[in-house]
Amino acid sequence: MSRTGKGPRLCKRAARRKDGVVTSHAVWVVRDGRSEVSTGVAASEDQSSPPKEAEEFLAEYLTKKHKPAQRVRDIERIQVADVLWIYFDNHVDPEKPDEEHTADDRALVQCIGRLNEYWGAKMLSEVNTNAGKGYVKHRISNGGGQGGARRDLETLRAAINHHSKENLHYGNVSVWLPKRGEPRDRWLTRSEAAKMIWTAYRYRESQTIHVGAKKGQKILTDRRPLRHVARFLLIGCYTGTRAGAIASASRLRVAGKSYVDMEHGLFYRRPIGKKATKKRQTPVPLPPRLLAHLRRWARLGLAKEHFVEFNGRPVKSVKKAFRKVVELAEIDTMLGPVVPHTLRHTAATWLMLNGTSIWEAAGYLGITVEVLERVYGHHHPDFHAAAADGITRKPKKRN
Repeated sequence: MSRTGKGPRLCKRAARRKDGVVTSHAVWVVRDGRSEVSTGVAASEDQSSPPKEAEEFLAEYLTKKHKPAQRVRDIERIQVADVLWIYFDNHVDPEKPDEEHTADDRALVQCIGRLNEYWGAKMLSEVNTNAGKGYVKHRISNGGGQGGARRDLETLRAAINHHSKENLHYGNVSVWLPKRGEPRDRWLTRSEAAKMIWTAYRYRESQTIHVGAKKGQKILTDRRPLRHVARFLLIGCYTGTRAGAIASASRLRVAGKSYVDMEHGLFYRRPIGKKATKKRQTPVPLPPRLLAHLRRWARLGLAKEHFVEFNGRPVKSVKKAFRKVVELAEIDTMLGPVVPHTLRHTAATWLMLNGTSIWEAAGYLGITVEVLERVYGHHHPDFHAAAADGITRKPKKRN
């Protein structure tokens, strides 16, 4: 019986030397059978897993090369790679320019790359509990965590379910998932949020003088490289929108972008033309204070197309700049990491603390009432209020 190939995968090719001189530096390559295709991404000795640029190259390579058979087959004859790429092709248009892809698109590209590295060569019949636990260990050994492994496996499950709904395989395949971690409850107080916004807005870049009498001294320039984070913070705290939708938020109706209707004060969080997903990116009315900011940014030319721009261009991610603001503002991270998604927790918590109707708050955030009650309900002033009042009340006298 012929042996099944491993399929295209990322490998680290060592530096090449001739007569003791490096002729080719170490690089990540796509190994496909006996051939190798360079990704152009340099590899260092301490890297145990490929960087996201290499994973994106692999995903693009597979999309162009791989054309899985779309006919019903037995699960023992279907490679998981086929299942992944049929799912990928249904969700991401590989022909679109890179700048038109949303943050969710790029996250899916990276996730598919990670899954394919471990699962791609396996048959669909090999997807079982032991293999799932093996993936969790693999993900952790490569610098990930159990939460990230669970999200990857949820994507694998979605891909298999999609394959089944398309009637492309016989039999049932279940994906084992590790236990869900406790929900993060780190949120920003209003003073912390204000401190971060002002820090991002006021920060000025410094440069070191390299010549003359003042050599070695640092001087402040007029550059304000973190002001886009201030705008990101305001939108995130006031709407509880996910980072990807904030980054793509545009004042123009453009396919693949979230849209802000400034005339009617509505934020259409789901990118135009994108299918609805379980993330429920529902439209949200903009608070008057935030709407005034958005209109002012547009009027002053700070938002040519997008509301979060850096040097006049939309940003793909604010993670690094956000981390810088957290550090400069000296925000306490002992209570938990403060990341862009923390703003969603912050908005939910503020709504609860202000006594907003749980039904109204859930609709505003685009989550279910059940999730809102389970994760944030304890912040509501009515949370078990009757019980707390009743525990100290004297019992009524019986007749």
